[in-house]
Amino acid sequence: MKLIDLPKEDLETMSYDDVAYLILEKKQSKMKIQELFKEVINVMGLDSDIFEEHLADFFGLLSTDKRFIMVDKGYWDLKINHSTKIVIDDDEDEDVIEETEEEAEEENKEEINYDEDIIDDDETEDDLKDLVILDDSEESDLA
Repeated sequence: MKLIDLPKEDLETMSYDDVAYLILEKKQSKMKIQELFKEVINVMGLDSDIFEEHLADFFGLLSTDKRFIMVDKGYWDLKINHSTKIVIDDDEDEDVIEETEEEAEEENKEEINYDEDIIDDDETEDDLKDLVILDDSEESDLA
């Protein structure tokens, strides 16, 4: 009995990765890429010479197809058979130290930074005391 019961006409129109998907779905276990490709060739009824010629292409197909995942040591499986683990680290919440109102006020006072290099507005006015403004009529008199 064949692993995949599809008419030969349907198999001829399918790509290697589609057949590999059906094989892994049917077997429900991971497979090495060489074994999987040999099974694909067998199911599709292709010549065994294709194995060596197209193994690298098959690897490229599986690598770019989001339905497949390489698990460990060269084994491939369907991505839907593997869940993604998300780890959330809550260590920050444990390190919260409560402080009194006085400590908070003291901290706020320390955070205020006064820039000592700020020029007072009064000083800039003194720099402009010798400035003379001429209007158009006075300018022609000077020339």
